[in-house]
Amino acid sequence: MLFKELGLSAELLRAIQDQGYTQATPVQERAIPVVLKGNDLLAGAQTGTGKTAGFTLPMLHRLSMSKPQHKKPRALILTPTRELAAQVSESVSNYSKYLPLKQTVVFGGVKIGPQIAKLRKGVDIVVATPGRLLDHVEQKTIDLSGIEILVLDEADRMLDMGFIIAIRKIMQCLPRKRQTLLFSATFADAVKQLANTLLNKPELIEVARQNAANTTVKQLIHPVDTKRKRELLSYLIGSNNWNQVLVFSRTKHGANRLAEQLEKDGIRSTAIHGNKSQGARTRALSEFKLGKVRVLVATDIAARGIDIDQLPHVINYDLPDRAEDYVHRIGRTGRAGNNGVALSLVSIDEHQLLKGIERLIKHEIPQEIVEGFKPDKSIRAEPVQRGGRGKSVKGREMAKPHTTRPPAYATAKANRPSRNSGRTSSRAG
Repeated sequence: MLFKELGLSAELLRAIQDQGYTQATPVQERAIPVVLKGNDLLAGAQTGTGKTAGFTLPMLHRLSMSKPQHKKPRALILTPTRELAAQVSESVSNYSKYLPLKQTVVFGGVKIGPQIAKLRKGVDIVVATPGRLLDHVEQKTIDLSGIEILVLDEADRMLDMGFIIAIRKIMQCLPRKRQTLLFSATFADAVKQLANTLLNKPELIEVARQNAANTTVKQLIHPVDTKRKRELLSYLIGSNNWNQVLVFSRTKHGANRLAEQLEKDGIRSTAIHGNKSQGARTRALSEFKLGKVRVLVATDIAARGIDIDQLPHVINYDLPDRAEDYVHRIGRTGRAGNNGVALSLVSIDEHQLLKGIERLIKHEIPQEIVEGFKPDKSIRAEPVQRGGRGKSVKGREMAKPHTTRPPAYATAKANRPSRNSGRTSSRAG
């Protein structure tokens, strides 16, 4: 369906055209009419489906159709990470360019003073992470009593990150009469419970089978010994001359080490994770998008908000602890109708994790041994240390794959912030 058939204002259609879009994606086609009617919405949408525009466009339309009765924010969009908040804020800015609406973004890791100054001037829309938003609430630098539309983006990830208490505190500051939109990649029990608490007779839409992997992504496994993973990664990137590769590491320290090792191999690389300052994370992501860095090594949480339409390669250097995260990871490629390649370097230690992934996506992932990197059959599986949780999982011997040459296509809570508005909050988010 064309955007001009969805009932959006001329100003929004002009902004959409400026972005080069004419055809709505399935989630946009189904969500926009629901939001325009003023109904609550529970939407199941994988990353890369266009869900941000699915809630941003009708939200902007509804806000522009009425005059504000006060200077309080009228719409609130909650996201789990800083990167995603920045991305959503950029989308709001792009689509509202011809509308008399003001917006700002608030998240941790940066000085709170400039955020307070923008809020005092008055804004219509606030994009925020839960932690920093609570800082503003507790410092009385934001009044949420005028919120007309609430959006919870990637609600499943917010719950995974332990934001449920923060979300409940924020809800207490909102008016009971409002429109609420909840977007989630999965409908786990915790998400359903949250939806039952927040939503009023919501319409339900799902644009893809739950936990389905993107069909535009070619998935492949390269079995390899743990100690040779870095060597294989460098070989694949170098021999195939890949220039934009997103690599996933299970841990923050592992991400740092891998980026440093790739640099020593002559491959320009950088890491992005929760221990990096917000400035460093923003810089790394910008350099990667601009092509100044060939490889971005990321942890799962830090990768939220990475939105590159034509990202060609995603590599799982470590398989994720949770099978659902595999779907999120490979969803970073194969976007906007483009094809992508998702490779996983799998050691014998990770076979149990692999089985869980294949159960979730309901099919086996093809395996190919890269010539010269055949796993040593005498090596026995050892427990895999999971990302920061202190748990481990014992692997088993992998099914014997066939051998081939390298394919041509392949490649919480910290100290409270000071009342001094010039300081940086240490709270996550």
